[in-house]
Amino acid sequence: MQKTVLIVEDEFLIAMDLVRMVEGDGWRIIGPVATVQDALRLLEAELPLVAMLDVNLGKELVTPVAERLKAQNVPFAVASAYDKPESHGGDVLAGVPNVGKPASERRLLATLKQLTES
Repeated sequence: MQKTVLIVEDEFLIAMDLVRMVEGDGWRIIGPVATVQDALRLLEAELPLVAMLDVNLGKELVTPVAERLKAQNVPFAVASAYDKPESHGGDVLAGVPNVGKPASERRLLATLKQLTES
C-alpha cells in the first residue's frame, strides 16, 4: 500500500515544510490544501492512508475534515501550537497526536509511522 498523506494547512511556508519532510520519507502528498472545502473535495476523490491537520484554517476550524476522516476510519494527527487542540476544534480532536507547530521532522515522521501501525 502506498503511503499517502493529506496535508491541510493554511500557512503556505508551514505547508511546504511539512511536504518537504514527508516527501523525503517516501510519502505521496494529497494537497496541501488550505480550506475545509478543498480538503473535503480531495477526500471525495481519494482517501489517504493518514492525514495531518492544522486546527485553525484562517477563519474556519478543521473540525468538519476531522469528522469526515474519523467517519472514513482514516487516522489523523494535528500540527498545532495548542496544548489541547480539542478545546478549539472540538471533541473529534481529543486524544489525537499533536506534532506541534513548528513540527520537527523526527516527531512528524514518528507520528505518521504510529498512525499507520494503529
